[in-house]
Amino acid sequence: MEGVSVRKIKKICVFCGANSRKDVAFVNAAFHLGEVLGKRKIDLVYGGGKLGLMGCVSTAVAQHERQVLGIIPSAFTINNLVGETCGKEIKVATMQERLVMMMELSDAFIALPGGFGTLEELFQMISWAQLNIHNKPIGVLNINGFFNGLLSFVDHAVKQEFITPRARKILISATTADELVDKLQAFRFEPDPALSKLKWSPSSSQKEKLDLTLRL
Repeated sequence: MEGVSVRKIKKICVFCGANSRKDVAFVNAAFHLGEVLGKRKIDLVYGGGKLGLMGCVSTAVAQHERQVLGIIPSAFTINNLVGETCGKEIKVATMQERLVMMMELSDAFIALPGGFGTLEELFQMISWAQLNIHNKPIGVLNINGFFNGLLSFVDHAVKQEFITPRARKILISATTADELVDKLQAFRFEPDPALSKLKWSPSSSQKEKLDLTLRL
């Protein structure tokens, strides 16, 4: 990475599946990601609990004596639905509140294999980056080609002109944890000139008018 400016990443938020029935390759990769974060002295923000890949990542990070923060909706804590969080836990009222807090407290985002919830979190962060709500890097750890279909679909949407080439650069991918963290650190945000005019401060009574031909 010589000659490339490196952004300082202290906390990474990881999105991933909570289903315990996983391919051993996914489990091993989740543990390895946690080890990489720990060795690089990067703290973890995640969805809380100890199920599935979420538990693998959080356990590995904690074993390397890094801070682990689980942000979890109160509904999930009833009857110990997702198990005990490995580290500090913050309870929130809604899923949206959870995601906003994850965005605010993290310096970057990584998605591991998962289902609808993982994909929702991933694309919400991408959408918010496109809208200039944040400028933090976002990547997928493409274990055994799990995200190949999704990446192909995104590229197809670019060809069909529903996603701009500039916006496509928001989503980073790599096949190893070290490579992905390196890419996140080297990421340079390129805001859309029109979308960068949006004002998201709480005091804004109205948003700047945008060209209706923009592809959101």
